[in-house]
Amino acid sequence: MAKEMKIADKFIGPNHPPFIIAEMSGNHNQSLDRALEIVEAAAKTGAHALKIQTYTPDTMTLDLDEREFHISDPNSLWTGTSLYKLYGEAYTPWEWHKPIFDKARELGIIPFSTPFDDTAVDLLESLDVACYKIASFENTDLPLIRRVAATGKPLIISTGMASIAELDDTVRAAREAGCKDLILLKCTSTYPATAGNTNILTIPHMGELFDCEVGLSDHTMGIGVSVASVALGATVIEKHFTLNRADGGVDSSFSMEPAEMAQLVVETERAWQALGKVSYGATEAEKKSLQFRRSLYVVKDLKAGDVLSPENVRAIRPGYGLPTKFMDVFIGKSVTSDVLRGTPLSWKLFN
Repeated sequence: MAKEMKIADKFIGPNHPPFIIAEMSGNHNQSLDRALEIVEAAAKTGAHALKIQTYTPDTMTLDLDEREFHISDPNSLWTGTSLYKLYGEAYTPWEWHKPIFDKARELGIIPFSTPFDDTAVDLLESLDVACYKIASFENTDLPLIRRVAATGKPLIISTGMASIAELDDTVRAAREAGCKDLILLKCTSTYPATAGNTNILTIPHMGELFDCEVGLSDHTMGIGVSVASVALGATVIEKHFTLNRADGGVDSSFSMEPAEMAQLVVETERAWQALGKVSYGATEAEKKSLQFRRSLYVVKDLKAGDVLSPENVRAIRPGYGLPTKFMDVFIGKSVTSDVLRGTPLSWKLFN
């Protein structure tokens, strides 16, 4: 079993409730006031962490609106624009990072971010970020992974699209560069994802392969997939988060609203509690219910010497008589004293 780890003041591992991350991404819609409202809303839901992304359009791509720099896929949420314009709409201005982090810390929620280059790491280090996240599209960017791992902070990596061989390179690079606390998140890099292409059975397999904590970066709608992942060992759940999907924004269509996030926090913790341990027999809480099992009772008044038969002994509730498995043992035997109707059958009624 992977060792327990800690991010800021929160323990992460199978002995603790799932660590829930609310991903703001570009849902601030270029308003710092809205960004701070999202932080407040996330804290109220009970989420444990608030994640943003640290980049600028120029650190992500080129200012071109042609060829591969233009999003032409008709099935994309962002079709018809350029990568540069998309990142310009979605990015979180760097001067906003400190007020966002300060607000989160004030409200008791852990702020952190996904960096996309060395300058982003430098900024986040200056803000004493508690941990780092590597996005799925960067999980093969080994120089970036080494740079982040060298900070010594816990590292969360989304595994979307990555093969086992690629993940092996990624995990080796992180650990060789100094990462001691690693979390891999099963992720499907479609927006939104469907339950059918989420494949959460990968979660325990990934944990065994790489001997680390595992979780889910969930792009599906609703909470069902996330709750199910907890039963498979997920100790971290990340979901995109917005105030209201109707407000629009680059990620709004597959983001959770506050009431849904609050439900996610509650239901994933219930799923974790339900795992318990391998257990048979009556639990302490169930012992009172043992009395309602069927057991053997005398159902007619008997005189000493009367013979027991199916007419005068039956399996009924409650459970204070002998177990019903002894029915055949007693049929045909005689009682040694008078027995009143409603007496639980016991060994002392016989020689």
